[in-house]
Amino acid sequence: MKLHLLYCSFVASLAFAGCKDSEPARKETEKEENHDRGDVISFTREQAAKIPFAVQEIQPTAFHRVIKTSGQILPATGEEAIVAATSHGIISFPSSLAEGKSVNKGESLFQLSTRAIAEGDYYSRTKAAHEVARQAFERAEALIEDNIISRQEYEKARLEYETSRLAFEAIADRQTAAGISISSPLTGYLKNIRVKAGEYVAAGQPLATVAQDRRLVLRAEVSQGHYPALGQITTAHFRTSYDRRVHTLSELNGRVLSRGKSSGENSFYIPVSFEFDNREGLIPGAFAEVFLISAPIENALVIPLAALTNEMGNFYVYVQVDEEEYRKQEVALGAADGKEVQVTRGLQPGDRVVTLGAYQVKMAAGQPIPHGHAH
Repeated sequence: MKLHLLYCSFVASLAFAGCKDSEPARKETEKEENHDRGDVISFTREQAAKIPFAVQEIQPTAFHRVIKTSGQILPATGEEAIVAATSHGIISFPSSLAEGKSVNKGESLFQLSTRAIAEGDYYSRTKAAHEVARQAFERAEALIEDNIISRQEYEKARLEYETSRLAFEAIADRQTAAGISISSPLTGYLKNIRVKAGEYVAAGQPLATVAQDRRLVLRAEVSQGHYPALGQITTAHFRTSYDRRVHTLSELNGRVLSRGKSSGENSFYIPVSFEFDNREGLIPGAFAEVFLISAPIENALVIPLAALTNEMGNFYVYVQVDEEEYRKQEVALGAADGKEVQVTRGLQPGDRVVTLGAYQVKMAAGQPIPHGHAH
């Protein structure tokens, strides 16, 4: 009986040793089977070194809910000024003007001539009226002391003098040989020019707009269905139609300017406005895709949008399983803020995901790349 037990133990130990010796071979066999199935993609270090390539370990982090909508970039209050005609007359340009040209505060932009107007030259008429009013007021001052005229007559003469003085001083230092000079009210650039040389203009008519655009406003239009969440909006990301780069208001000294309390007339949308520094040459008037950052999401798995590939409406990432091997993984997505996206299914904490170079890994699997990709 003892000999039988010793024999069985000896046989079992040999079997266990055989299993241990065959473990590397089994892993190699499984690896080859994975390659045969196409589950594992080989992408060598030499291939990765030739492209922008990065792998990131995914761990739970704080994210946020996102309201995706559209909006427009507008000039901030005080960042634009209208240049208007100070009287009626014929416009001329002292120098060549073009939209976008830089101008300085006080720089002459237009000349306004009234010499060809039936009423006569505006400067000459204003100067003459001021001189008459001045003389009448001086006489009134002498007569009032001797009680020759009434206080009412004196006040009338003083009022006419003050009015004529203000009118004359407004143009006295801007008179040139070509007419009255109209200058820029601030330093900036010509946003638009509304008149042509030789055109007749009336007093108060807008001639041009001078803009600074140091601060801009992002106005987003939010569906009424999101009204309960408006109070939780803290900042925004946006992307213009002419520049696909995503801009972050938190990096542009941005702040919430206002949250609309009601929609506009004949509108189903509620405005939400932000003010920010124009550090990146953004164009006022441009339309934008807007990502409004709302309530926080705790312990979210988040990846850069660049990590995604798209096949027939399904999204995939590539998970590193070995130093030079990757696995294609389908994922389900949640909130996206234009830069990153929440993964709700398909990844686990600790997974190492290709965040740069995902399409090159896909190519290494011999799969065709569609023309469009996820953002």
